[in-house]
Amino acid sequence: MKNHIYNVYDRLKVIIRPVYLRNQTEKAKAFIAVGIVSFFWGTTWLASKKGVQHMPALEMAGIRQLVAGAVYLLFFFYKRFKLPTREQLVQFIWMGILMFVVNNGFNTWSMQYMPSGMGAVIGATAPLWIAVISSFVFKEIRLNAITTIGLLLGVAGVLVIFSDYIHVFFNGSFGRGMLLNIIASIAWAFGTIYMAQHAKQVNPYFSLGWQMFLGGIMLLLIAYISGQYVSPLRAEAQTWYAIAYLVIIGSVLTYAAFIYALKRLPAAQVSVHAYINPIVAVVAGATLNNEPLTMAIALGTLITIAGVYLVNRGFKKAGRS
Repeated sequence: MKNHIYNVYDRLKVIIRPVYLRNQTEKAKAFIAVGIVSFFWGTTWLASKKGVQHMPALEMAGIRQLVAGAVYLLFFFYKRFKLPTREQLVQFIWMGILMFVVNNGFNTWSMQYMPSGMGAVIGATAPLWIAVISSFVFKEIRLNAITTIGLLLGVAGVLVIFSDYIHVFFNGSFGRGMLLNIIASIAWAFGTIYMAQHAKQVNPYFSLGWQMFLGGIMLLLIAYISGQYVSPLRAEAQTWYAIAYLVIIGSVLTYAAFIYALKRLPAAQVSVHAYINPIVAVVAGATLNNEPLTMAIALGTLITIAGVYLVNRGFKKAGRS
């Protein structure tokens, strides 16, 4: 049977090997983990926005992922984990390219050109790209009515959000930021599909650590070769505060919480973070960075989230049929 991508989180749960909840305390901790992911992943967009004001985006993303990956790997080396096999290393490299070099690197880069809240909404459309890629590229699924309506709503929501920026889309840097963000979302979709099809039974934290570490090295090399690099000694304190936040909160804490929740709760309950993250990002950008929060942005965000929800519902219905 083909490996259809009906639900991203259900597939990840198989890879991560869920455990049985023995008591209500453990279940409560899992819900707290979902709350951590839902809130703090939404705030990382603003942290990236602050950081790229004083350091090239690819360099900053590279430092973030290199340090965060090193934290994970040092822990596992302390626990005497073996080095990955050649097959695993190739897998980690591919995932590092898709999820951290292109996805995280381009998302961070896009923050030089657009508000953080808008970037988060575009990032939240990744499930829409999974539906399109799975259907039209890999020919693995057929879009049902619910998924199709969700795709149309998602596109409509994005158009509503950016309706006030149509006049600068082709003439300014704003369009460049949106393009980078879309490419990042497509890379995330390809990475998720690749993981669902090829990932082996390996400790998810160990895999994540290698992906971050290798992705960070590649990002720093690209930044240095392309000239998007400054001496870390010249970076402003605000940049280092942003990097510290992204490493500790955005990479170590929230990724650990995400995997923890995914091992212990139904996929539908964990996936709620995808609908909350962009709302948190939009509100945080408006309140802490004076980013615009118009009626079009608020309405478009809700429409986009509704579209993502219907796409996920469509995946689940297709999976049961």
